[in-house]
Amino acid sequence: MTQADIRIEVENFGAFFEAPFAAYGPDSAYVSPLKADLRRFLDKTRNPLFKDPGSDLTYFTAHRGGQVLGRITAHVHGASKRLHGVNRAYFGYFDCADDPAAARALLLAAEAWARDRGHDEIAGNFNLTAMQQIGVVTEGFEAAPFLDQIWSPPQIARHLEANGYEPVFPMTTFAVDLTRSDPPAIGPKQQAILDDPDFTFAPITRRTIPQRMEEARAVLNASFAENPMFVPVTEEEFHFQAKDMKWVMDPRISAVLHHKGRPAACIICVPDLNPFLKKVRSRMGLLAPWHFLRHRLTNRRAVLIFSGVIPELQGQGVNPVVLHRVFMAAKRAGYTHVANTWIADENGPSLAQKEKASAGAMHRLHLFRKSLDPAPIG
Repeated sequence: MTQADIRIEVENFGAFFEAPFAAYGPDSAYVSPLKADLRRFLDKTRNPLFKDPGSDLTYFTAHRGGQVLGRITAHVHGASKRLHGVNRAYFGYFDCADDPAAARALLLAAEAWARDRGHDEIAGNFNLTAMQQIGVVTEGFEAAPFLDQIWSPPQIARHLEANGYEPVFPMTTFAVDLTRSDPPAIGPKQQAILDDPDFTFAPITRRTIPQRMEEARAVLNASFAENPMFVPVTEEEFHFQAKDMKWVMDPRISAVLHHKGRPAACIICVPDLNPFLKKVRSRMGLLAPWHFLRHRLTNRRAVLIFSGVIPELQGQGVNPVVLHRVFMAAKRAGYTHVANTWIADENGPSLAQKEKASAGAMHRLHLFRKSLDPAPIG
C-alpha cells in the first residue's frame, strides 16, 4: 500500500465521526464525544470560537477504497496568535489506523492548509483549544480515559515523529483512589480560612448552576491568566462548550468559594460519562436514555475538569480547602475514583497537590510541533 492509494476528503462529517471507530476497533480505550456535540464543535457557523475573523477551521479524512482510515482537523485560533505572538496553526482530533501512508496524507493535508495561510509552525493535538482536550498519549495506553481526557494508541506518536514532529510540553493525567487516599489535610492555614466569615461556599443546586458556572469562568480566566497557551474564555465560548453541563453535573461534587461575596476559588468536578458514551457509541439512540439512567445508578468515577484560585489568594491554603471539600463530598456521594485532565510538568504546585493526595499517574502526554517551510511563490 502506498500514499497513492489514499484519498483525502474535506469536511465529510460522517466519515470524520466514524474514523476512530474504524481505525481502532471495538476493543480500544478510545471514547468519542457525542456525535451531536462533535458536529456543533466543528460547525464554524455555530462555534463562537470561529467568530473571530482571525480564526478558521477545516477537517480531513483519509480513505482507501471504501474504508475510512483516519481523520484530522486543521485550525487557527486567532485570539491565541494575537495574545501569545505566535504564527502557529493547530491540528486536532488526529486519529489514524496503524497505516503510515494514511497518516502521512492526513498530516500533509493539515500542513498544506496551514502553510497556505502563512503559518510557520503547526502543533497538536488541540481539540480545539488549550482549555479542551490536548496532547497525544505517549505512555499509559492501557489506562481507560475518564471524561475529557484524551486517549490515543501508540501509533499516533509514531506517525507524528516519522513525519518530522517533535514532542514538547509534557503533561500527565492522574486519578485518586478515594477508598485508599485521605483528602488533603486541613492544617492551620486551611482552618483559618474555614473560620474566617469572609470565606463562604456558594450553594450549588440545579437552580444555581448557571450562576456558579459563570463564577467558575471568572475564576478560570483570573487564575489561568499567566499559564502558557491560555486565552481568556468569553462567556459565549464557555457556555457553548458547557452547553449541557447542568444536566450531567452532580452538584454535590463541585465547589465555588466566595471571598467577601465574590468568587475566589472553584473546582468543577463532574461524573465520568465515558462508560455510558462507550455503551451507546456516542450516539443518542432510542436506548440512550435507559443506558444513561443505568449509568447514573452504577457510576463511581468522577473527573475534575479544572480547579483555580484567583491570583491574590494563591499560596494561602485556599486550594486545599476547596479540594478537601470536594473529595469529602465525593466520598459521601459514593464515588471511589476522581481523575483530572492534564497537568503540565512545569506546573509544580498542581503536581505537588497530586502527590499529597496520593494520586496515581494515568497517561503521559505531549504536544507535537513542526516548523513549516514557506509556501512556494507562483
